[in-house]
Amino acid sequence: MSSATDTSTGAVNEGRAGARPDTRTTRPRVLSLVQPTADSLHLGNYLGALRQWVPMQDDHDAFYGVADLHALTVEQDPKQLRQRTLRSAAQLIAAGIDPEKSTIFCQSHVPEHTQLAWILSCLTGFGQANRMTQFKDKAARGLGDQASVGLFTYPVLMAADILIYRADRVPVGEDQRQHLELTRDLAARFNHRYGRTFVVPEPHIVASVGRIADLADPVGKMSKSASSPAGIIELLDEPKINIKKIKSAVTDSDREIRFDVDQKPGVANLLTILSALSGTPVETLVESFAGKGYGDLKGAVADAVAETGGAFRERALGLIEERTELEAILAAGAERAREIASAVVAEVYDKVGLLPPAQGRSR
Repeated sequence: MSSATDTSTGAVNEGRAGARPDTRTTRPRVLSLVQPTADSLHLGNYLGALRQWVPMQDDHDAFYGVADLHALTVEQDPKQLRQRTLRSAAQLIAAGIDPEKSTIFCQSHVPEHTQLAWILSCLTGFGQANRMTQFKDKAARGLGDQASVGLFTYPVLMAADILIYRADRVPVGEDQRQHLELTRDLAARFNHRYGRTFVVPEPHIVASVGRIADLADPVGKMSKSASSPAGIIELLDEPKINIKKIKSAVTDSDREIRFDVDQKPGVANLLTILSALSGTPVETLVESFAGKGYGDLKGAVADAVAETGGAFRERALGLIEERTELEAILAAGAERAREIASAVVAEVYDKVGLLPPAQGRSR
């Protein structure tokens, strides 16, 4: 794992003196990261975000990575965090993120992220940071006075993640929209104070596949933090485990298969999952199940999940087991990321008035 950092340890100092320029192509640049806070991504992650990142590689200069620094905002077991970071990277690739098309990297392998975050934190008003609703939500969920300063300021690090690559677009869900607005504010503020430096990024609203709900409690969202083990489909679980969960999914006492989120949330959730995996409109699915029962619907959903998850699981576990290829991909991604990030930090440091390091003197 350390090779990604060790191979470019001189990039920071070189960057201050004049790093290699941003290698931006003529395509717009997109960036998105996943947090390594679970052993496996779940079906909601895959359908709602990850799968939709894949086609963006074809017409964007894509940067995708693992936000391992963000994971430190809550207490982590060090060994588990390292393993989950590898597993998250492997799952990006298993989902179809191609290292030949995209830059895949670990956030901590590019130390310029935290360098820029400090500069941006000095531009962020305390009141503005205090209005970030996700901090309030997470702190309210049992952290209380134990909430860290890192949790409070992590939207600023998120802004640095985006601005350091001058990303044009950021795939976001509704829960991240406020953080992207902070990023846009900070970019505009820096540009106004120090001259044009950052791209003010636009949100890329991913196409909605519908809300993927908890199988055991279909009123709630499928979530790694809120769902019970019976309600969440983990993509790296053995297929038989997920098939059992689907066949035990909560429905209702009626037998009619129709899409009604309010009256039949469990059935609506199963139809949403099957539609997203099969590409068949919900209305067409409802027609195809006319006269059939919930067992037929659950069986179809289980087959679709097993088909999609089987190839995903095989590829991801293969990369995890044989780490050489995965570590080489992350090392190459970090090298390219640092080429861009170090040049941006050099420019920022110069504009804010930081003294560049002295160059070596000849004897």
